Amino acid sequence: MTAPTTLLALVQHTAQALEQAQVHFGHGTTNAWDEAAWLVLHSLGLPLDTPLEGSESQANRPVTPVEYAAAATLLGARTSSRKPLAYLIKQAWLQGVPFYVDERSIVPRSLIAELLADGSLDYWLSESTQRVLDLCTGNGSLAVLTAMTYPDVVVDASDLSPEALEVARINVAQHQLQSRITLLQSDGLHALTGPYDLIVCNPPYVNADSMAALPAEYQAEPAMALSGNLQGGADGMDFIRPLLADVARVLSPIGVLVLEIGHERAYFENAFPELNPIWLETSAGSDQVLLLTRDALNT
Repeated sequence: MTAPTTLLALVQHTAQALEQAQVHFGHGTTNAWDEAAWLVLHSLGLPLDTPLEGSESQANRPVTPVEYAAAATLLGARTSSRKPLAYLIKQAWLQGVPFYVDERSIVPRSLIAELLADGSLDYWLSESTQRVLDLCTGNGSLAVLTAMTYPDVVVDASDLSPEALEVARINVAQHQLQSRITLLQSDGLHALTGPYDLIVCNPPYVNADSMAALPAEYQAEPAMALSGNLQGGADGMDFIRPLLADVARVLSPIGVLVLEIGHERAYFENAFPELNPIWLETSAGSDQVLLLTRDALNT
């Protein structure tokens, strides 16, 4: 096949190759076309918002042999390693904000980021909201986005993994938020005292059957950040059980917990039938992120 000579042709070629290789998406993109555009634009050093259609389209921009080779090399790494593209280029985007990422933490993709961006959490907050905890912070993306969204708050960002906290430290510094974000190592809430007015948490929650069926791209991520069965359970709730048993202790009287559980609502409701959470609407539906007030936790 003749090497593509325009930007659009190279993206099309790359998308076809990704589809043929049957790679799995879900780490910043959901389909071959978007991932191909991301891969190609990064390889060519072009902005990710470079238009490929419309009056300002760069679709016919010439591609040099050197540029084609760079894209082909990255494509080869993506299809052969089955690692998320974000790991290969050491960058991920969440709500339009860039973050450094590598294999020490999962690729940021929390739906809670949407709720911060669109104001869905504002109803539950007030001028008295001052202290926030990002529990299971990973690479620190939710802590950074929270600090950006609410410039008057301070944020504790905690994780059990010292390696993940090293990545988070890079991102806190990259966005110059060292004065407002404190990184803490803690096994759940054990080393934390609060009181917090808002806790956001995207914890390990994947059940055992789903863990066993994960595509290679997810297997490239730290298992401790995904599996909710590390204490011997199978329903994905091993981290969440002690969290909900103790979280009222570190919440202020006005405090709320925003908890992401992915596709595990049935397991959550089976494990906590006494709770009546508020389910929040996201792009993935209204059954993946829930909110609990301190009062609801004490009933």
